[in-house]
Amino acid sequence: MHRPPTQRGIRERTLSCVSIMLALAMICHASNAMASNQKGPLETDFQRFESAAEALDRLHALVVAKDGEIVYELAFAGPGVDQPANIKSLSKTVLAALVGAAIEAGIIDGVDQSATSLLGPLVPATAEPQVNEITMGHLLSLQAGLERTSGDNYGAWVASPNWVEYALTRPFVDVPGGRMLYSTGSSHLVSAALTQASGETTLELARRLLGKPLDIAIPPWPRDPQGIYFGGNDMQLSPRALVQIGELYRQDGIINGNRILPEGWVEASWTARGRSPWTGDGYGYGWFVTTLAGERVYYGRGYGGQALFVVPERGLTVAITSDPTPPSPGGQFQGRLNRLIEILLGKDEVK
Repeated sequence: MHRPPTQRGIRERTLSCVSIMLALAMICHASNAMASNQKGPLETDFQRFESAAEALDRLHALVVAKDGEIVYELAFAGPGVDQPANIKSLSKTVLAALVGAAIEAGIIDGVDQSATSLLGPLVPATAEPQVNEITMGHLLSLQAGLERTSGDNYGAWVASPNWVEYALTRPFVDVPGGRMLYSTGSSHLVSAALTQASGETTLELARRLLGKPLDIAIPPWPRDPQGIYFGGNDMQLSPRALVQIGELYRQDGIINGNRILPEGWVEASWTARGRSPWTGDGYGYGWFVTTLAGERVYYGRGYGGQALFVVPERGLTVAITSDPTPPSPGGQFQGRLNRLIEILLGKDEVK
């Protein structure tokens, strides 16, 4: 049984109906001028999309943008579409955008720069010499080679007195640049490296390099015992703000004529370097790579059903937030979110 909409959700739905009508008019007007691979969702797709969304009992809110314009919004529960929500590990996607912005701003050299050269005095003397081979790119693509700090190892890591030291002193289970090892410790090292390189907190840097140019609010989120903002988890962003992150990538790192991400960053981020052992999807710099309804789709995801999808060939960006509290619904729920996107892409038979 699905959760009934809140009063706020009902108001959002009423507004979304107007948005749908405007969107349909826009899409119909543009359809004659656009190539077939640029077609947008149809009216029946939106109807089926909402019906399928209502069946997801964890879902809080979703926002759909077409060619940069928000054309559909719906809120069932939680903070809604315009208030910050815990996006869990979808934070890794936002953190990757921040690294790109830091490269464009000249704060760090690039993804081939060694992580330890940026971390400096934060590197413990007990770390193996091989840690010097880990680059920023390896951390972003979760290919550091160090034993994971996620999964069964997560509790011990976040309970440790020094998260950076703990992550860097894990034993190597692969070479840097080897297989994808999903580890939030790797992402936290990115946050620590950005803090050391910039002299700013990750929050200050994110507000300056992403929040200001994208005109989005980035509230504080948890820090480690040394005061470093949690890298790769527990950031707070609204679905509308997430759409702006997705749009930054859809528009090749340029917003309002200003380049925020380096030229070539989006292509590099959307190039699979490792592969998820659970889904088989490729993974680049903070983004998973897959195919849905015959279209190339790039997405970030977080615990409990947080997701950001970009479908460049259709001009679509979709942000979804869900109940972040345990227990996690796991991969099955992510599969249902994927099927929502397939509906928008016009797939006829979605179970």
